[in-house]
Amino acid sequence: MATEEISVPTIGENIESGDVVKVLVAVGDRISKDQPILELETDKAVVEVPSPLAGKVTRILVKSGETIKIGQPVVVLETSGEGVSPKTAVGGSKPAAGPGRPHATSGSAAKRAAHKAIAPTTPAPADTPWATTVAASPAVRRLARELGVDLSLVTGTGTAGRVSADDVKAHVRGSMTGPGREPPAVETGPLRLPDFTRFGPVERESLSKVRKITAQNMIRAWTTIPHVTQFEEADVTRLEAFRRQAGGRTAAAGGKLTMTAILLKVCATALRLFPRFNSSLDTESDELILKKYYHIGVAVDTDRGLIVPVVRNVDRKPLSQVAVELHDLAVRTREKRVTPDELEGGTFTISNLGGIGGTGFSPIVYPPQVAILGVARAGAQAVLVDGEWQSRLVLPLSVSYDHRVIDGADGARFLAWIAEALTDPYLLVTES
Repeated sequence: MATEEISVPTIGENIESGDVVKVLVAVGDRISKDQPILELETDKAVVEVPSPLAGKVTRILVKSGETIKIGQPVVVLETSGEGVSPKTAVGGSKPAAGPGRPHATSGSAAKRAAHKAIAPTTPAPADTPWATTVAASPAVRRLARELGVDLSLVTGTGTAGRVSADDVKAHVRGSMTGPGREPPAVETGPLRLPDFTRFGPVERESLSKVRKITAQNMIRAWTTIPHVTQFEEADVTRLEAFRRQAGGRTAAAGGKLTMTAILLKVCATALRLFPRFNSSLDTESDELILKKYYHIGVAVDTDRGLIVPVVRNVDRKPLSQVAVELHDLAVRTREKRVTPDELEGGTFTISNLGGIGGTGFSPIVYPPQVAILGVARAGAQAVLVDGEWQSRLVLPLSVSYDHRVIDGADGARFLAWIAEALTDPYLLVTES
């Protein structure tokens, strides 16, 4: 018999830590290979961490609510001594996967999640400017890139010289200070709140990890991207009649023919016709990266906050398949079963609040994307058609975009084309 420590594997790109949601085993349990041993919440999703070995649980090294790092031991197993050491297989000093090594595939979402968890991603080449030995989180590295800061020149104040976001900001302020000049007064600390209990009873609620990460990402997006939002309305009377008529066939296939599913197909075509909306801005090289694939994210409202799963290759799939995949993704996202790789790679995002209400809103661009479509609730309006006033179903639309990449005229054309395609579905068929 042998004793093996099971460590947290590499889960996804740029994920360094996570919060233990639930420990799924107990001391004395006999577990099988690939059996989930705990649920871990990262900034991307809640994933099950599988055991790479079978054996008997002799110790549990973590508890629910604890924040743990990738590579940290979580349980100790008594094994038969056969198989691969977990320090080699799941996040130790030797990578378990590399160039030329194939990965197994599986048809179930659980097995896909397990496969993702035990296959470390390939590290960045050592000669890239950001693959340095400077200790800093991915968020800090992104901030440094956005501000044009060389991390090797920043003095870290954290443990073992780790560089924080405040260290990067302090470096920028210092570089702006010349002889005889004082740095500009910038408030970088948290807002000091009054004692609200002086005015009445209060209750404190801890922010979820998703909510905290979302807040950081939105601050970064809002402060670094010059946003412009434009608005339009689409007459979807005929489209709604088609949606209701064709909904039965989609339901039989296991999906729902929602307006969001239709918008996915419309936007895929629009992105092909207006390629700058399907790009990313590389500020380091002053280049625009125009993507030749159409992976569209859809904002899903969950009890942990907004999460954006991605429907891939929307342009290549029939509407019925897009509707089925979207329904499956939305259900698994709300049930915390979406995998990290299903939240990555989006080129454009749709945020549809029509099911809740509202007449319009200004969504925030989701970097490194450059545009996002907002959809509000459709309602009946009196519209002049061929000289006669008619009651028509009108859908409010908005598009926010990065003004460094997209001009106002292009934004107007892009949104007008989407509105026209929704009004006249024949246009979408001919353009596709």
